[in-house]
Amino acid sequence: MTQTPPPAPTSLPRRFAFGLAQRILLLTIVFVMIAEIAVFVPSVANFRNNWLRDRLSAAHTAALALEVAPDVMVPEEVRRQLLISAGVQMIALKRGDSRRLLADEDMKVNIVERYDLRTATPLQAIAAAFRTLFSSGNRVIGVIGDAPMGAEFIEIAVHERPLQIAMVRYSWNILLLSLIISLIVAAFAVAAMYLLVLRPVKRLTDNLALFRENPEDVSRIISPSGARDEIGRAEKALAEMQGALAHELSQKKHLAALGLAVAKINHDLRNMLSSAQLFSDRLASAPDPLTRRLSEKLVATLDRAISFCQSTLAYGRAIEHAPRLKPVRLAPLVQEAADVVAPQGIASISIINNVAADIEIAADSEQVIRVFINLFRNAAEALENAGTRDPQGARIRIEAQVANATALIEISDNGPGVPPSARASLFEAFQGATRTGGSGLGLAIAAELVEAHGGRIELLDLAAGEGAHFRITLPGAARLPGVSAAAAK
Repeated sequence: MTQTPPPAPTSLPRRFAFGLAQRILLLTIVFVMIAEIAVFVPSVANFRNNWLRDRLSAAHTAALALEVAPDVMVPEEVRRQLLISAGVQMIALKRGDSRRLLADEDMKVNIVERYDLRTATPLQAIAAAFRTLFSSGNRVIGVIGDAPMGAEFIEIAVHERPLQIAMVRYSWNILLLSLIISLIVAAFAVAAMYLLVLRPVKRLTDNLALFRENPEDVSRIISPSGARDEIGRAEKALAEMQGALAHELSQKKHLAALGLAVAKINHDLRNMLSSAQLFSDRLASAPDPLTRRLSEKLVATLDRAISFCQSTLAYGRAIEHAPRLKPVRLAPLVQEAADVVAPQGIASISIINNVAADIEIAADSEQVIRVFINLFRNAAEALENAGTRDPQGARIRIEAQVANATALIEISDNGPGVPPSARASLFEAFQGATRTGGSGLGLAIAAELVEAHGGRIELLDLAAGEGAHFRITLPGAARLPGVSAAAAK
């Protein structure tokens, strides 16, 4: 029985992305509203004081009637009209010991709170304003202020409801104005923030996501905008980091391909070298002395080549064994490497071994020979490609001395020297190639082997065209007593 497949799940609607721009807009509105509230609190108190002062000013005019007829009773109708025009329920004028009162005899005035405009502090004014705003009844409050015509003070009694209505209306106007200002300020702030920050940051994040998909694609490296602010510096740093990462990944890919290729040819190449070794063994029994002497070097070279194949590019695979240190004389190691690179009577480049015969170092002889072979071969290739200005011909010179149980070995040539562009990464794998087609591994291998012996290799600074001059420092060196210091030939 066949079963019907379950229905495909429906995709949920995409949620609203509350991004950075929306957050900045909301925060801007909130901050502007907080600022408006901070302005509103004292302004509403000031509005209340001004409203009360207007009532006092109107009461000043009504108080003139008390001054015109101080000893005559003011008619009731006039009294009522004066109070209505002033918008108050009572007017009292204090002068010296006398107190003149103007009030409606038919109206009972019950003052529940007095407020002195002459001595009120800002905090008292704010507290009184909020009491008025949140008052639930039509209270009667007494207000005291400065009096005209030399009187001590004037006091009025007013209903609080008209004041409360005016304050509420004023508060709503302030609120609407604050909202409008908030929206305008927020719009400008967000626009400026978007142009100066959000758009460049979005460009950064979009580029990071794009680069993450294929870090080896150099076309996805961000192009810095050239801005001098923090984001511009971040773009520049990101471009440098992406370039370095893409280059590193390319090198790793190259190393992986190189390792795979070497693994494929290593087996067959080792068999070929083994066969060549068997043929060279027969040359050792030849009657010609020169043939026998050269066959010994050929056998040693083939043994070394087989060892290299077995390690399968030891540098790339990082399986170089630790040096097997033992006392060895330096001059024969230099001479053996020279014979491999430029055998006597064959090469057009002279390798001059000026190392004294009594210098002994604690080293792995095979690894030290490899160091010299790489250095000699680099110098020989540079001399063959660019030649030399020296009329005596192309030469590579090796000298050494011992100081404080340390061997200072200097290898120099009279070739074109190391170009400035290659000096910074001279001893880095695949980076220090000084000629077209070079692999850039020779000096890296030499540096690794020297450092494994606890030594150091460096390129000395020379003027342009004076050749290359390397210095190798190896610890554990000594002069042998009873041995002639003549240089090995």
